[in-house]
Order: sequence, then structure tokens, then C-alpha cells
Amino acid sequence: MCVLCFSKALAHIFKIYFKASYNFESGSWPIEFQWDEAGNGRGCVRGRGRQILVKAASQLFPPVSAFAGRPAGERVSFWRFLSHAKQLPSQLASYVMAHSFGRWLLYPGSMFLLNQALLPILAKGQARLQGEYNGKRAKLVARDGNKIDTMFVDRRTTAAGLAEGRGKQLVICCEGNVSFYEWGCLSTPLQTGYSVLGWNHPGFAGSTGQPYPQNDANAVDVVIQYATSRLGFELPDIVVYGWSLGGYSATWATMTYPSIGSLVLDATFDDLLPLALNVMPKSWKKLVVRTVKDHFNLNVGEQLCKYWGPVLLIRRTRDEVITTCPDLDDQVTNVRYNRANELLIQLLERRYPDVMTHEGLSAVHDWLRAADPSQEEAVCRRYNINEEWCLKELQSYKLSQGPEVHFPWRVGKSLASKDKRQIAIFLAKRHMKNIEATHWSLLKPHDFQMPWKL
Repeated sequence: MCVLCFSKALAHIFKIYFKASYNFESGSWPIEFQWDEAGNGRGCVRGRGRQILVKAASQLFPPVSAFAGRPAGERVSFWRFLSHAKQLPSQLASYVMAHSFGRWLLYPGSMFLLNQALLPILAKGQARLQGEYNGKRAKLVARDGNKIDTMFVDRRTTAAGLAEGRGKQLVICCEGNVSFYEWGCLSTPLQTGYSVLGWNHPGFAGSTGQPYPQNDANAVDVVIQYATSRLGFELPDIVVYGWSLGGYSATWATMTYPSIGSLVLDATFDDLLPLALNVMPKSWKKLVVRTVKDHFNLNVGEQLCKYWGPVLLIRRTRDEVITTCPDLDDQVTNVRYNRANELLIQLLERRYPDVMTHEGLSAVHDWLRAADPSQEEAVCRRYNINEEWCLKELQSYKLSQGPEVHFPWRVGKSLASKDKRQIAIFLAKRHMKNIEATHWSLLKPHDFQMPWKL
């Protein structure tokens, strides 16, 4: 994934270089909002990189208190000391890799040269948002001191927003690793009439700092606080939309603020490690594993399973980035290796464990192998899916549990195998939408929709 993102980013960026003048200076802006203004104690600790070095040092050199006052048999052994010492070189190598080309490969949008090359097109995007949509640009200060560049478009009183009541909902857009709110996924919900709030990762365009997972979490945290405390939106009226690598910050937000209305994940993976191992040299495996685990632990699937609200996963059937497929030109095989499949499986197993037994899991895997609508329909016919019956079963269970029903649901515990397969595929279709598109193309407005609610 990292190498693909980097090479494609370079190819795209230098096509647009020097096309326009750019007047962009963020240092002189006034600060609109700070993370602690709302009196919210949420947030992440700062200084992630320094903590890792301190942790490594503390493991290698235990404090004197670890030895003092203990019987000889309980003291830290010399062999344990040597074991920690042996790990130090790999820890240092991992740290160096993460804070040099590892970050550049994973977040190419933070590279200085790429930022400079993108300035003209970013300026045009900002002018469009402010001129055509009356967008409001604001600088927010996150918990770690990074200044986050944001853009808010209010549709609550516009004709487009009032038409279907969409303007009352705020879509917070979490961009990918080489996209910016000026020309990124923000444009899709904007065209469908929703109020939108976009932000750039730390180190991207007008945002300061460096884009590590901890800093991304701090950034989206202050964005949500800004939306609720300053812009006047309630958490249930907020939809978080994460595209590609933005799925990490999107799921962190919904995990941390479980009252958020719903979550849409577009072209997002479950975990970075399988993708990193797929593109990096096999001889680097140990170093890649340690670097990802210690510095880039983008555990999207784990975070997703801690959110109980409505979720929609968008799987792009020609995605060339979040797949471990050896042949990217083979669309049928490519779909089967798409990491969004793992996201869906984890979500359904967590929420509906008695449906996702061996029978249900096997049926969902069959459905996930479908590469186009005709193949999906063929799978549904083979399993005799009766959607009306499935819906009634789920509604009946929900009513039987009362108004405070919570996940995981025990629905399906007494069902026959064929019925479990029906409900499993029904739930898969409600939680995942397939579109024929590549990873880098913007989602079309008619493909953006709210998650299913029972």
C-alpha cells in the first residue's frame, strides 16, 4: 500500500504543478478553537515518539528501585537484562524507519516537496469552497499543540440542505494519506446537500505537526469538539466519513464518541500490517512488523468493533491499494483479497455472533467473492434469500429485547443452518455496498448514502 500510494501520488501531483498562483499563509491566522475550551478531558497523550524511546530505555535499564529491597530470588535477572539489551537495536532501527521514509511512504501528503507542488490546486479548492459554498476556514489547536486546518460548509439554512433535511446532519470527512479537504472526499457529501466539516492531517497543507496515528487521533478529537461546542451540532446528528487511511481517525472518533450518529468507511482496510508486508521486501518482515506495531498501529477493525452505531462499508471492486491480490488486473481475484472484506467479517462477528457461526460465515464469504451485481444476485438466489423474512426476524428480536437492546445480539441462536445463512447474507448486504471504482477516484454523489438502520 505504502509504495503504491507514494508512486501514484508523485505521478498525480507533478501533473498539476505550476498551474496556478498560490497565496496561502496559515501562521498568521487567529486561533478559532482549542481542544480544552469545551472542558472535555478526552484526548490522547502527547509525545508518542519520545515515549517509545523512554519505554525502550526503561526496559533496558530498570530503575534502581526494581532491585532494591527485594530478595535475591525476586530480583531482575542478569539474563533478562541481556534480553532487553538485545531488543534495543531493533527498537532503534524501527524508530528510525518510522520517523524517516516510513512516514513519507505512509503519509506522502506530508512531504514538503509534495505540499509545495500541491499549493496551486489547493488554493483553487479553497477558493471554490469559500466562494461557491460560503465555506468557513478555521484553525484549531489539538491536545498535542498541532494546529489543524479545517473547512466548514453550513447547509442548515440553504435550499439544498433543507430539501430533504440533510443540512441538519454534519458529515465530518477524514481524508486519505495523499488527499486534502480542498479536493478530497469532502466534495461527495457536499454535493448531496449535507453540512460538511473537513480537516487536514497534521503536516498536510495548512496543518502543522507530523501525521502519526496519535497525532491524527488528537486532530479528529478537537475537530469533533469544535463541531459540538462551537458549530452547534449534537453528536447524534454527526456522520463520520473516512476514506482510505482516514478510516483510522474515523473509527477512533466513533469509538471515543459512541453517541455519534453513524459511520461511513470508504475504501478502508482492517489493519495496515498485511498491506505493508505485501509490498515491502520479505527480508524486512521483522522490521516491518515491529515498526507497524510500535509506530503505525492502524487497527481500524479493532476500533470499528467498539462502536455500536450504524455502519456502512463501501468496497471498491477495482481497488488497487487496499488489496493483497498478486494480480491487480484480475478483478474477480482482486475483490476476494480486498481488506474491506475483513472489516465486514469482524463487524458482523462482533455484533451477531450467533448468526456468524460456521454456516453464516461461509455464506458471507461466498457473497464477498461476488465481483459485480449479477454475481451478487446469483449468490442470493443460491441461498434463497427472503429479505422480508430476514427483516421480520431481526425486528422481532429487537422488539423482544425492549427499547434498550444492545449489541452483541443473540438473534439466530435457535435458527436452522439455512436460516442463519439467509440472515448472514442479508446483514452483509446492509452493511457493505459495492461500487465499481478504483481506489483513487472520488465517490460519486449518488453512491454516498447513510448507513442502514433497523
